Amino acid sequence: MEILWIILKIVIVFAVLMVHVMYATYFERKVIGHMQVRMGPMRVGPHGILQPIADGLKLFFKEDVVPEQVDKRVFYIAPLICLISALSAVAVVPFFKGFAIANINIGLLYIFAMSSLAAYGVVLAGWSSNSKYPFLGGLRASAQVISYEIAMGLSLVGVMMMAGSLNLTDIVMAQSRSPFKIYLIPQFIGFFVFLIAMFAETNRTPFDLPEAEPELVAGYCTEYSGMRFALFFMAEYIGMIVMSCVGVVCFLGGWNGPFDVPGIPFFWFILKVYLFIFLYYWVRATLPRYRYDQLMALGWKVLIPLALFNILLTGTMKSILG
Repeated sequence: MEILWIILKIVIVFAVLMVHVMYATYFERKVIGHMQVRMGPMRVGPHGILQPIADGLKLFFKEDVVPEQVDKRVFYIAPLICLISALSAVAVVPFFKGFAIANINIGLLYIFAMSSLAAYGVVLAGWSSNSKYPFLGGLRASAQVISYEIAMGLSLVGVMMMAGSLNLTDIVMAQSRSPFKIYLIPQFIGFFVFLIAMFAETNRTPFDLPEAEPELVAGYCTEYSGMRFALFFMAEYIGMIVMSCVGVVCFLGGWNGPFDVPGIPFFWFILKVYLFIFLYYWVRATLPRYRYDQLMALGWKVLIPLALFNILLTGTMKSILG
């Protein structure tokens, strides 16, 4: 029975996640459209509501062009590495009390490990394409991930110190027992560092340098087409959702809210995740892309020292307050 329950949870989470990935693209185009005083998708279905289905069918039936000079085995497997790593990270996310596919004691480290593996897919895609622009995109991605994963990991050390655990469920429960009920207030420096690193980790504007269309055409996925391109696309949006979930669990109290909503135990969790996703769209519509040297300088000279200062401050406060 336990195995059947785990399989059922996997099916439920996978189905809900795929629907969210599909319509995240639609709402991104709509939100950014309205921010730029235009309509966004309107043709397919009422107000373009069926546009993601049309896009999916188009990519599924589109010709899969593979250049002659690519390393075919690596070229084929790279998008799968990105997608599987992103999907695997969802396994430890607690959507409400008692509901996580795998409630392991090192959940936070597991998510970092999966996000690091996803970076290999991007690097391998750039290298295996045997083309200048994808290669440069892959190099950028590898350097970007190294610098911003350090900042992101350090930004969450304060949370680990306050909760005394790497288990995501334990972190949420520890927040509910804390004076402010969320770690956003005592860990506001860590939250700031996490927020910036979150954009760089998922290669989103203003840190989408591995793709950088004006400079690198489409970066690491320039030579990909059809369904293989769609796999990179899906992995990016799943990564956004996973990072949003980590932010909600570690800083915003997870599924806890000011009051319980009967029959919808995940209401507050999903609402907070939507706020993070909206922030992704808002930033994309507002900010220009950073130069690459600015990106690296921000990571090494600002975010990492800030994260280290936050750890020192958290340790000092814990020793004073006992």
